[in-house]
Amino acid sequence: MSRYCDLVSDYQVLEMGGLDEWREHYGGFRPTSSRDGRRVVDHDLTMQYIGMTANAFEPGEEAGYWHQHARVEELYVFLSGQGQMGLDADVVDVGAGTVVRVGQGVWRTWRCVPDSPEQLRWLCIRAGGYELPHFPDDSERDEDRPSPW
Repeated sequence: MSRYCDLVSDYQVLEMGGLDEWREHYGGFRPTSSRDGRRVVDHDLTMQYIGMTANAFEPGEEAGYWHQHARVEELYVFLSGQGQMGLDADVVDVGAGTVVRVGQGVWRTWRCVPDSPEQLRWLCIRAGGYELPHFPDDSERDEDRPSPW
């Protein structure tokens, strides 16, 4: 079960539950593409420049489609299980600790391999605004502010 907390400052907290609970969520970008094990986090939180989905596939389950983006860049962060990604003409093995960046115009699809010992769980982070600087140049530090703990 998720808990949502909108606070006075400009931040929000969403409790998505542990990895073993992700499969219980049903969601997607539109009714025809919604499925078990998908949560579109940026539909639950107010996000301006990035989007994120939390995903869980059972062994043997696959996306069932290819897609590409013209403007959006995606970062896939795999947390558990064993799977594969189709990236244009290549197939890449993925599992806990694998991070895959997919740029614009690259066709992609993914699956949890049938003999995976557990669900394939991953975050897909999407961004499509302006190019980020190598070092965040909009930050400000306060070395004198005491820690809250």
